[in-house]
Amino acid sequence: MLPCINWLQPFLVLIFSTLLPQGHNCPSSCLCPDHHTVDCTGQGLTEVPDSIPLDVRRLLLSNNWIPWIPSDFLVLYSDLVYLDLRNNSLSQLEQGTLSTSSRLVFLDLGSNNLTDIPSGTFGESRSLIKLRLGNNPYLSMVGQDAFTGLTSLRELELERNGLTELDVRVLEPLPSLRMLRLEGNPWLCTCHFAKLFVWLTENRHKLPTGMEGIECSLPLDGRRVPLSLLSEESFRECRRNLSLTDYLIVIFSGISVSVAAIMASFFLASTVHCFQRLSKGNKGDEEEGND
Repeated sequence: MLPCINWLQPFLVLIFSTLLPQGHNCPSSCLCPDHHTVDCTGQGLTEVPDSIPLDVRRLLLSNNWIPWIPSDFLVLYSDLVYLDLRNNSLSQLEQGTLSTSSRLVFLDLGSNNLTDIPSGTFGESRSLIKLRLGNNPYLSMVGQDAFTGLTSLRELELERNGLTELDVRVLEPLPSLRMLRLEGNPWLCTCHFAKLFVWLTENRHKLPTGMEGIECSLPLDGRRVPLSLLSEESFRECRRNLSLTDYLIVIFSGISVSVAAIMASFFLASTVHCFQRLSKGNKGDEEEGND
């Protein structure tokens, strides 16, 4: 679907350019301080205005009640570099909505009601430098490939969400990352957190609040402690614990060995039986010859 959208993008822009106003026109209830900026901050909007100029570069939609973004939104506004959707009512992002913006540099989705960030959400946003996803209290899941393709991303904010764990592979496709905010989440100091802890220890220079600014709950008593008080030895029990994959490997290995042993035993028994029959046949032939 996305390749089709990318192919049709020039035609869509051409068609809508005859229907939508250009830079010097401004949507009602919004301010336009210059030809490339539209400021609709705090206007009580319940949807994205449909009369935004096609050549807009800075779009400010914060402090409204917008619950969703049209899936073709960024296809039409291909010049957009700055998008502020902070403090709205967004609960989810439709697949492909933000993956077609090749020029977007700044994106603020903080202080919304997002519950998860699916894999591939920002697929083609290779120019994105700053991404704000903090203060989403219901955000508890980030897909493993959610940030794949964000090769220019330098600042990522995930503070004060509902994250209890985060797959460290989420952060690995971010070669340009310089700043990461993770404080204020209800992290759990379990074995699922161990790999992330090692990554944070090695990249502590990217944490504005340092390791002491991030806390996690101990599994035994639920007491919250700063990560600065922990070490890799705090997770030494995790080295002894097998993951589900490890258990499956052990189980299937045991089954394979058992099947191989049964087949070997069957083959050996069949071979012995054949030799016994052959031996009896030879003895019978000898006795007939003697007679």
